[in-house]
Amino acid sequence: MGIRSAKPEDWKEISELLDQLGYPETESFIKDKIEQLLKHPDEKLLVFEKDDRVVAMISIHFIPQIALKGDFARISYFVVDRQHRNHGIGKELEQYCFDLATERKCDRIEVHCHARRRLAHRFYFRQGFEESPKYLMKMIESGR
Repeated sequence: MGIRSAKPEDWKEISELLDQLGYPETESFIKDKIEQLLKHPDEKLLVFEKDDRVVAMISIHFIPQIALKGDFARISYFVVDRQHRNHGIGKELEQYCFDLATERKCDRIEVHCHARRRLAHRFYFRQGFEESPKYLMKMIESGR
């Protein structure tokens, strides 16, 4: 029970969590994505297990910086099952990632959190995050 590295066998529960986050229909590709992330040296895909069930997950990337002394960590996906929120699980996962980032000589953690996720913003502010405006993006047509 607690935090551990994700396993490909966690695909169904991770897919269900991503659905709660607003990313439905990941079942057809999620196992391949989990395996890809687990092999990447600058990625940690972690889950929180309670009573033999995955109830939360976080994906964090460590990104080297050429012009800055410290690297940075980016949380790309972070979700706690709606039935297990407000029990400290998110705080424990975030602190675990903070410790990993510190070990990897990062000097910041960043997260992109959509404007519609107001409750998530409150969580991040309580954890010490500050808003940093201007997030720009350019979509790439994949041809698929």
